[in-house]
Amino acid sequence: MDPILSSTKETIVSGGIVRIINGCTGRNGQIVKLGLPRTSLERFQVVEYLRSFLTGRNGWSLLGGTVIVSGALALFQHQAVMEVGGFSTDTVTEDMDLIITLRRWAADNKHDVELAFTSDPVCWTECPASRAMLNRQRRRWQLGLCQTLRKHRGMLLRPRYGMVGLFSLPFHLYVEGLGTLVEFLGYLLVPLSFFGGFISPALLILFILLGLAYGGFLSVGAILLEEMTYRRYPRTRDLWVLLAYAMLENVGYRQLVLFFRIQGILKFLVGSHRWEKVIHAGQSLADLTPAAAHGSTGKAG
Repeated sequence: MDPILSSTKETIVSGGIVRIINGCTGRNGQIVKLGLPRTSLERFQVVEYLRSFLTGRNGWSLLGGTVIVSGALALFQHQAVMEVGGFSTDTVTEDMDLIITLRRWAADNKHDVELAFTSDPVCWTECPASRAMLNRQRRRWQLGLCQTLRKHRGMLLRPRYGMVGLFSLPFHLYVEGLGTLVEFLGYLLVPLSFFGGFISPALLILFILLGLAYGGFLSVGAILLEEMTYRRYPRTRDLWVLLAYAMLENVGYRQLVLFFRIQGILKFLVGSHRWEKVIHAGQSLADLTPAAAHGSTGKAG
């Protein structure tokens, strides 16, 4: 059921699923063949997007704590956006900043409104095909996250802001923000502790296996959920490839993205405010018009 039509509240924001178009074939504004990208870097991002949207975004939406709606596929009520002054220029993730600003405005003015998310509409976007462009994207995302959390720190742990103040913002601060630093330090301290004799080989192996199992479980679960519901990848081979990449994601790719995110935190600490543009190859979009009937082809750089 459409959450906008079924909601008893006024909907001021609506978002949907963003999928990777790399590897797909388009003609006359239609995606005529779904496929996977050729490179490992792009395939890892397919897995990442599936996990993020099918589990993360859906979960926060069900809890009423959505603070991120992808700018590639987002509808905003004009009047509400004008009420809060439109997009701000003091963060490099202006879409997330606007969502939280609307949340704060609604709570402060006692407006009973809805910020909806549904997995039915799909936007197809081209993901970065090179490490340099992926670095720009993830560095900017992490920088913008830090800027936005600092800007709206007055909402943190405040009951008046409901689920957002008590759970969503603390989660993004402690898990997505500070958790990035903890994970990075872990990759440094755990090996040092092992070679220093503070951790036994058995404990080290258990630590590694638990980390891989947990990360793999989330990604594999998202892919299976996609297969059981939408089946947008019709070939069985594609499913097995995605499952393989879901298990391999935590060996190499996760660490690479973590390194990029750490750079974003460092840019935040030194006061950088530059919006880094991601340059797309455009090869997978060659035959597509700007608005495909199966979904939009906006570039969520």
